[in-house]
Amino acid sequence: MRISPSLSISSIMASGSATGSGSLMWFRKGLRIHDNPALEYASKGSAFVYPVFVIDPHYMEPDPTAFSPGSTLAGLNRIRFLLESLVDLDLSLKKLGSRLLVLKGEPSEVVIRCLKQWNVKKICFEYDTDPYYQALDMKVKNYASSAGIEVFSPVSHTLFNPADIIQKNGGKPPLSYQSFLKLAGQPSWASSLLSVSLSSLPPVGDIGSCEISEVPTVRELGYEDYEQDELTPFRGGESEALKRLKESISNKEWVANFEKPKGDPSAYVKPATTVLSPYLKFGCLSSRYFYQCLTDVYKNVKKHTAPPVSLVGQLLWRDFFYTVAFGTPNFDQMKGNRICKQIPWNNDDELLAAWREARTGFPWIDAIMVQLRKWGWMHHLARHCVACFLTRGDLFIHWEKGRDVFERLLIDSDLAINNGNWLWLSCSSFFYQYHRIYSPISFGKKYDPNGNYIRHFLPILKDMPKEYIYEPWTAPLSIQKKSKCIIGIDYPKPVVSHDSASKECKRKLAEAYALNQKLNGQVSEDDLKTLRRKLEGDEIQEPRSKRSRQNPTDLS
Repeated sequence: MRISPSLSISSIMASGSATGSGSLMWFRKGLRIHDNPALEYASKGSAFVYPVFVIDPHYMEPDPTAFSPGSTLAGLNRIRFLLESLVDLDLSLKKLGSRLLVLKGEPSEVVIRCLKQWNVKKICFEYDTDPYYQALDMKVKNYASSAGIEVFSPVSHTLFNPADIIQKNGGKPPLSYQSFLKLAGQPSWASSLLSVSLSSLPPVGDIGSCEISEVPTVRELGYEDYEQDELTPFRGGESEALKRLKESISNKEWVANFEKPKGDPSAYVKPATTVLSPYLKFGCLSSRYFYQCLTDVYKNVKKHTAPPVSLVGQLLWRDFFYTVAFGTPNFDQMKGNRICKQIPWNNDDELLAAWREARTGFPWIDAIMVQLRKWGWMHHLARHCVACFLTRGDLFIHWEKGRDVFERLLIDSDLAINNGNWLWLSCSSFFYQYHRIYSPISFGKKYDPNGNYIRHFLPILKDMPKEYIYEPWTAPLSIQKKSKCIIGIDYPKPVVSHDSASKECKRKLAEAYALNQKLNGQVSEDDLKTLRRKLEGDEIQEPRSKRSRQNPTDLS
């Protein structure tokens, strides 16, 4: 449905002036003008539209106790990306005769206060599946209902409505990608033109005594003392998203041949993917518009890749995880999550900190973790490597701990996708071939034999010869001295031996899988404690030969 360019601001105002109606457009994600059905509906038949964004203190205020600069929930890179997106949205609204009204406080309380003060007949906001927003939305909907205010909350963050897919599947989410595809079919809106532009918006009405501000800077939020030596190269906002989209789809051959999981995880000057994930996360780019642009490219090429490996396939993976997350209680934890294997993960804060702070002694792993901290983004295969290393590959640490680090540092962190990927990569759900492990040495070497990626993100190793760059602890002391990097002093020794650690992980997972099967998934806390004691005892008592029955299979 396309908004007619001839629909002038005066005609919109005239249609609304008979009732004196106003609308409140509540932005959360969906920080865009194009394909925004909530904004479109808010503007129709309204004399005034109040575009509102609420600065949520628990998401934005500095937390001095966190392991990196940022709030309790988000690292500074993501906060900065969000603020840039809001500045861009405000500029776009101003071009349409409106502006963004920024308020601060607990979002549902602030929105309800605005509804009470302003002459609003309807409130519009994009539907959000996150439990946090579901709870906020219920409060706002309940108030609006009691006050006779219309609520319009369309699904436009995903290609499909997760609730529809779950209903089609008898009330449970499909747990495989292929079953999801069969249920989903073609999106209902795919054959019609999406609204990608607005010519104008009704003006903002009287704001009364509500305290409105401009979009704050990171300094104004209280981050004035922080200086970062390398900022993320990705800027937030719809304008940047559409520019990046245009660049990506202009290379029709690249789009047609895109095939995940192929791609170079070590490419950092020009990443080997679209880097549109942060823009999809904040809704600066509509996934539906992206989908239509891709299908337009496919129509004009002789052949192209298909799901699950194609670019459209990646958008469908996103919807798959959204659907499973929405329909699975406790999706973001192991305990009480019916689709998650119960595994007695190690609780080792020192190893976790070494991984988080890029001190594992494996340069490929540490370089990825430095890129994560500095850029807030890394290639999907790089994410796979460090997630596997932390959990089932080497350290056997709980996937929730790694999820928390990603959730904080990634600019594209998204509850459904982040948790879905950690469940997958730890072999806790979706994927169960735990013997297939990413080598922290040979996997990266395959893409970048010279180690340029490592040299960039770990400059301490920049002079290490390529023969030793992935395993610097094997370099003779004379080479280490010449490279100005003594292992154990300038750069750490490996925290584990990969060969023996990966064998241990496989042995523990085999035991955990057997227990889950025996108890039909009904594994109690006591069962896990008993298994943990057994595994720890076996580590001490069992001879190495007995523990290594399975041949290691590295994905290298």
